[in-house]
Formats: sequence, C-alpha cells, structure tokens
Amino acid sequence: MSLNGKVIITCAVTGAIHTPSMSPYLPVSASEITDAAIGAAEAGAAVIHLHARHEGDGSPDQSVEAFNPILGVIKQASDAVLNITTGGAPTMSIAERIQPAQHYRPELASLNMGTMNFGLFPMLNRYESQLKHQWERNYLGNKDIIFRNTFGDVEHVMTTLGAGGTRFEFECYDTSHLYNLKHFYDRGLVKGPLFIQTVFGLMGGIGAHPDDVLHMKRTADRLFGQDYRWSVLGAGRNQLNIAAMSAAMGGHVRVGLEDNLWAGKGRLAETNAQQVRAARQIVEGLGLEVATPAEARELLALKGGDQVNF
Repeated sequence: MSLNGKVIITCAVTGAIHTPSMSPYLPVSASEITDAAIGAAEAGAAVIHLHARHEGDGSPDQSVEAFNPILGVIKQASDAVLNITTGGAPTMSIAERIQPAQHYRPELASLNMGTMNFGLFPMLNRYESQLKHQWERNYLGNKDIIFRNTFGDVEHVMTTLGAGGTRFEFECYDTSHLYNLKHFYDRGLVKGPLFIQTVFGLMGGIGAHPDDVLHMKRTADRLFGQDYRWSVLGAGRNQLNIAAMSAAMGGHVRVGLEDNLWAGKGRLAETNAQQVRAARQIVEGLGLEVATPAEARELLALKGGDQVNF
C-alpha cells in the first residue's frame, strides 16, 4: 500500500476526546495548536489533522473563526497537508461539524463513516479528582453519546466538500464502516485512491487486538483492492503497537495527543513531535522511508496547498 516504501505519518495534535485537565501538554490555545502542528511537521508528519478548542476552558470549538488563527500560521511555516476535522466532537450536529472545512476548502478533511455509540465515561473515574472544568465532568460522564453519521450526513459531507476538491480521511471504527464506504464508492460519490483510517481501541468501535487489525485490513483489501491507502489509529497504549503492524504490512500511521496522551507507561508525552519521532523510528527501523508532504499529496491524489481557502 505504501508506494515505493513511503509511509505517511499523520499527526492529530489535539482532538476532542481528551480534556485539558488530563495533561498539561495537551494543546488548547491557537498558539499551542500551531506550535504543536509545526513541531510535528518538522519531526516528519506529512499530514496534520486539526481540531480547534475554546481558548478559555479548552472545550471543543468547531466554529470557522476558531480555525482562522491556526491554519494560516501553520501553512506559512510548513508544507504539511492540513486536514480539517468534520468529526468535531461527538456531541455536535453535522451542520456544526462541517462548517470549517466547507469554508476553508482544505486538501483533506476527515469523514466518519457511520453512526456509533461513543463511550468516554470509563475515563471519568481515572481523572475525576483532577478535572478543573464542569464541562469536562459532563462530557466524560455522558453514557448516552450517539456519534451521528447517518447515510444522509455522510453524503452531505461528501458532496458539499467534494465540490471544492477536498478529499477525505475516511475514519472507519468498525467493519460496517468499510461497507458503508463501499456503498458510496460504488455509487461514484468518492473515487480512489481512498485514504482509509482504521480506528482501533475506542469504546463503541472495534477493539485493538492484532486480529482486529488484520480483520479490518483483509476486509478493506477485499472491498477496495488496490484503490485505497491504508492507515491506522491506535487509541491510548495501543498507538505504537498498531502503528508498527501497519508499517510492517505496507500501511501508513497516525499518532498524536488526540489519540494518546502517553509516551510510555506512566510517562506523559510532552509534545506531539515526540510521538511522531517514535513512529518515525519504527518506520525507518523497518527499512522504510517517511513520506514528505509532496509524496503524501501524490499518494493521496490531493489538489495541492495552493488550492485551499486559507
């Protein structure tokens, strides 16, 4: 899957799952997010997956205005592909979640491929005593989150963003999501090479056992043949183990504090770049090469950084 042994490293620098009280190193402000993104790119990440947060309390912010001080600064400092989330936070509506990507027309945007239960509540017991904001308690303690991504929602994102030349990081949390993507692929609403991000270890989705990884890979191979690029996201302590599996099997990898706050047992990751360097060490240790942004654009058939609205 990695053409000529080139492996794309994506770095998701902040996300909307972890909350600020969990780690002092989680980027929250626009300047922290931009610094984290630039550092990750310098360490070898060809793609930067971006969320924004409210400056005051660090809660997820999916407004167009929140991304404005982030995108231009990163673009001036780096040639990395900037990937704007349409996932936002699982408590947001699709209308809210699509706004930044619709406005800024990035080369790449994430797209979640199915409605699912989303369980963050196991983290509440671990972190409750250190939470500084009431929104964190409400968010983490919610056992009724349904992350809505209906067929209508997905089609709306595909057609709205696709019209501006944006391509997608298809986030697939379970086998059914691959079949959902196949439905849209067969209808011609999306074309290859598809960039499929298989997600492992989040409560509500598939697990993180090696058999789960192999099952998702085999299913994607059967459904899409050679017309896709396979990448993996392992949540928490599964991050580098699953990254190593993917790279060894010819796939790509995603790391970052969105997915994992740790750099090892009992050691918080101090930067996103630290995780990128760890992934790079695995890739290069396998005799492979980390893809540059230009190579990532070629692998994913992106429109180019000069075709965006920022």
